[in-house]
Amino acid sequence: MPGHTDTSKKIKNTVMLGLLAALSLGIYAFESMLPPLFIIPGIKPGLSNIITLYCLKRFGKKEASAVLFVRILLSAILFGNPVSLLYSLSGGFLALITEIVSDKVLKGKNLHITGAFGGLFHNAGQLVCAMLVMKTSAVFAYAPYLVLAGIITGFFTGLATSFLKKIKIPDQP
Repeated sequence: MPGHTDTSKKIKNTVMLGLLAALSLGIYAFESMLPPLFIIPGIKPGLSNIITLYCLKRFGKKEASAVLFVRILLSAILFGNPVSLLYSLSGGFLALITEIVSDKVLKGKNLHITGAFGGLFHNAGQLVCAMLVMKTSAVFAYAPYLVLAGIITGFFTGLATSFLKKIKIPDQP
């Protein structure tokens, strides 16, 4: 049956993407329970971005976008509120768009640099969202700290994704 293999592969990919979305949500939930890791409030490692980057590299931008959206939506429903949804969407999708462009420019290499750009633009997206929500540009006083934190945490998530990519996941049991 010629269509059987295609259908089987689509089902496997759908299941894998569902598992990755659940894993991303679990990582986010775990990270949200951690005490602040930095002196500045609100700065988090962004570990769920490892899963987004992995999806981007293994499946592509459409699938990475879907996993990111599911994680953001479910995390807002389970742990947040409508405002947190806005912040997460603005930061998450600006980061992903930046990572897609960066990955293309870097020809798929140097994922740690792609991650650093993602972390930087995630924070930039959230700052712009905060400015619009709070109707003040005073939030940009926070920018130097967020720039540094975004680059460092993004570098780490990109590096972690590089190691994760090396793990061979078999197509069949």
